[in-house]
Amino acid sequence: MTGLPPPAARKLGLVIDLDTCVGCHACAVACKEWNEGGAFGPLPDQDPYGAEPHGVWFNRGHTYEVQGFGPSSAGSACKLAASAPSQGAPTHTESRPSTGERPVIPDPANAMSVHFPRSCLHCETPACVTVCPTGASYKRAEDGIVLVDEDKCIGCQLCAWACPYGAREFSAKRGVMQKCTLCVDRIYNETLDEADRQPACVMACPTRARHFGDLGDPQSKVSELVAERGGYALMPELGYKPVNRYLPPRPRRAGGTKPETRPAAEPIDTAQMSPLLRWVDRVLSR
Repeated sequence: MTGLPPPAARKLGLVIDLDTCVGCHACAVACKEWNEGGAFGPLPDQDPYGAEPHGVWFNRGHTYEVQGFGPSSAGSACKLAASAPSQGAPTHTESRPSTGERPVIPDPANAMSVHFPRSCLHCETPACVTVCPTGASYKRAEDGIVLVDEDKCIGCQLCAWACPYGAREFSAKRGVMQKCTLCVDRIYNETLDEADRQPACVMACPTRARHFGDLGDPQSKVSELVAERGGYALMPELGYKPVNRYLPPRPRRAGGTKPETRPAAEPIDTAQMSPLLRWVDRVLSR
């Protein structure tokens, strides 16, 4: 079985903001596009519209309907939605206690949809690495990125069975396992402008919901963002120590503002208007 390197100070990973993710799947498409022609190798799609499509996606997006909770429990609601990312998109309708001392109180007026992107979390102690019989799955000591050496992979899929996050993809065409590499061939590419040395999914996100950086450095932008927003790891109780972090949705207002409580509109002095604007005001006021 494959061993793990000593813990590294540098931990490259992603921070995903579930408050601004709109579930557009741009990250998944950009990942597919970049890796299709990148140095890592092609991601095949055989007969994508046929009866038996085959293909791999390193990024997948799930949408969950989450039962409404009180405004202060938006983060807890998000964690409930993210508790089983590899089991489709269930509808959470039961009341469960939060991770804190206060229970999560259901609030139908505060129901929400949570768009949950999922990819490899580049765990500090990944089971997919330690279970690999050939050493094909390995973790880099210098930056913590988990990769697959396709020359050593025999396609046994033990890593897929071991990964609790459903992040491993088996290429039926090539007979090997593939996964997110954090675009390692891009982030270290000195021929690119420094601003472009980001994973393809981060560069493509239209709402800037994805952030990349060194989560081992408490002074990095991503670490500060996690500390500021209360970012959390996915299923930490399993003990694999995922590097990636998720930022919970911000609290929503319960219900809408009642018409009687809305501030009254400021009166308009039509005498100060030009003749044209007075005519427009009369037309629109009919």
